Amino acid sequence: MEADAYRNFTTRLPAVNGGGLILGDMSDGMPTTAHQSQSGPPISFGGAIGRPLTEPADREGASVLVVEDDPTLLSTLSYNLTREGYRVLTAGDGETGLELARREAGRLDLVVLDIMLPGINGFQVLRQLRVDSDVPVLLLSARGEEQDKVDGLELGADDYVCKPFALRELLARVRAGVRRRAVPAARPPAVLFRGSLRIEPERHRAVVGERELQLRPKEFGLLVALAMEPGRVFGRQDLLDAVWGEEIIVDERTVDVHISWLRAKLNEAGVGQDPIRTVYGAGYRFVVPAEPPVEEPGAG
Repeated sequence: MEADAYRNFTTRLPAVNGGGLILGDMSDGMPTTAHQSQSGPPISFGGAIGRPLTEPADREGASVLVVEDDPTLLSTLSYNLTREGYRVLTAGDGETGLELARREAGRLDLVVLDIMLPGINGFQVLRQLRVDSDVPVLLLSARGEEQDKVDGLELGADDYVCKPFALRELLARVRAGVRRRAVPAARPPAVLFRGSLRIEPERHRAVVGERELQLRPKEFGLLVALAMEPGRVFGRQDLLDAVWGEEIIVDERTVDVHISWLRAKLNEAGVGQDPIRTVYGAGYRFVVPAEPPVEEPGAG
């Protein structure tokens, strides 16, 4: 009898963005719900009422902004993230999401951002957000085209999830992104001299001659990681672990995108030879750039 009621319930689950939400493992147990609303209850799956879908973690004070125009999905994500212990902010359109992100600057630990939004879309929100923020961004999209994924990563997204998705997976990705921010990185030397490059990790400065490079946080992190061990071949996963953190789930293509940006800025600054070499099938390695020639006194 109970099993029949459960099966009947699952056939009545609301279609979100064309069936874009799969909520947990159906074998985990009976679905549990929270408060009632006009659009129906938020949907949550777990082995028992009140048991989080992911393993416990230190999430006290962690803040997540969810920007999603589908009210059912927004309510469901908000409920389940709150249940996991996060402080959750929500927005139903891009303008409101961007306003909240700016208002909460420095306090946000992660943004879950839908691409298809009314007004300004998720790509536009991400582009404006990346001007002055390095908060991890997880993109959601009902479109599964590879180009959309590439565009999102090139704009600075840290992760990309296609609908339909499993709620358990999304919560794991959110948890990984939040935990990454809490894991302190090993402290590099105060100053690194690498040929014509002077790198000051603690001051977030990289200088070529008299020119300071304008690097985004991830670009700078990649430069420091590679420059600390010249000649070593770093796989993409090595760089993800070093710069993004071991706990976060990020597409490896993200590394390639940020490396291309970093190379362009090094070249523009006049480093000369490309110090970041591609080792095909293996990853990247740093080659110390040559010092600029020094003119001898009286020469010429």
